[in-house]
Amino acid sequence: MKPSRIMKLAALALPLILVACGTQKKAVKDVKTTTPTEMKSQQFLQKVNDNAQYTKFITSKVKFSVEVGNQQLTLTGNLKMKRDDVIRLQLMAFGFVEAGRLEFTKDYVLIMDRINKQFIKASYTQLDFMRNSGLNFYSLQSLFWNELFQPGKSKVSDALLSNYQTDLFGEDAIISMENGKLSYRWLADKEGALIKMANIMYEDKIRGNYQLNWDYEDFRANGKKQFPHAHKIQFNTPDKAIKMGMTLNYLGNDEEWETRTEISGKYREVTVDEILRRFMAL
Repeated sequence: MKPSRIMKLAALALPLILVACGTQKKAVKDVKTTTPTEMKSQQFLQKVNDNAQYTKFITSKVKFSVEVGNQQLTLTGNLKMKRDDVIRLQLMAFGFVEAGRLEFTKDYVLIMDRINKQFIKASYTQLDFMRNSGLNFYSLQSLFWNELFQPGKSKVSDALLSNYQTDLFGEDAIISMENGKLSYRWLADKEGALIKMANIMYEDKIRGNYQLNWDYEDFRANGKKQFPHAHKIQFNTPDKAIKMGMTLNYLGNDEEWETRTEISGKYREVTVDEILRRFMAL
């Protein structure tokens, strides 16, 4: 890893001292004149927010990899997303047999093992990290779509941009937000205002820390906007680390597909760990 990237990661992981004072300063900020630095930060945040995709659908062929401990698995598949409705990742074995499916809607997460006819369907509050981190469908959607988010909100309006802290003094801009045990960080390219990394940390001295880090690379045009074709994801829990990668090919905006998966009565409901063990054995 290059020294510059190590420094960026460190900057994302370390709490920003100024954030702790953010709530106390806000009341004063509302009644005093906006400084040039604050204005520049808001203009940059507006530019980042304006980089959000216009399209309602994003579809692509995908190469997907997952690493848990010393086990590794690489599959091809399809990514299909409809804004504010569903995110679906279909994973293929041997290039033509659907081995698994991950489907995220506003109400539930569905994980299917097609080969062994097993599935798990759960609300976001039933999944430890999603519940602890305050993430819901909309924030997860923002991670897939390379956008800013605020927990509990369906989108980031211009009025919500004042909730972020922005550091423009380094090579890249660091955008951050704090909420109790939770910290959210984004690393953005100062020139193009493109999000290059997102980081979510949940700190718990008793149960341990959870952290999600999402890197974006290889930006290419999707209409008039730029979209990352390489996603590198690392999820750390107190017990394990899971690394995932997605490489997108033939990015498009296909609208002709069913947005919900029907579960056959032939499928058996199991735990997440059981499904993971099955996938890693492919």
